[in-house]
Amino acid sequence: MNKTLKSNLKMLVFALFLVFIDQISKYAAIIALKGKNDFHIIKDVLLLHYLDGGNRGAAWGMFSGKILMFIIFTLIAIFFICIFSRNVNLLYQKTNNKIFLILNIFLSMLLAGAVGNLIDRVVRGYVVDFIYFKPINFPVFNVADCYVTISCIGIVLLCILKINEEDFNTIISLKKH
Repeated sequence: MNKTLKSNLKMLVFALFLVFIDQISKYAAIIALKGKNDFHIIKDVLLLHYLDGGNRGAAWGMFSGKILMFIIFTLIAIFFICIFSRNVNLLYQKTNNKIFLILNIFLSMLLAGAVGNLIDRVVRGYVVDFIYFKPINFPVFNVADCYVTISCIGIVLLCILKINEEDFNTIISLKKH
């Protein structure tokens, strides 16, 4: 097995592991929280709160009921995440620059978040949300949402601060390099 394929498989296994954690956390939330009182992790700050009826849209209920739109959008996003990850991996193999390894870890997290919520939409018809940050009345969210948020912040920061224009263009290219 060549080095690039082996590295791509490692990133895929990492993403699948994160999806597994996300799905287990959602299953646990359904079992432990559905129809029950909130569980306060930090009193009046961080709660585990099962969102009755699930999330059928995005944050704040945007686009509620547009399941097919979310599924199509997510599948397109997954396609591009895989292309970008392949290109980042090729840059890492070529340069051995650890920034590309870190970027690929963030892309794997983004992939895991997308797949985790996609599974919910396809299997349940809604996304299981159960984490609530009370002080700012933030929408109820889940582990996959954490993956997406953390990875997007990391990707943006790396692209702004550490990735030069030529490498960025290589990453977003649809051509195989």
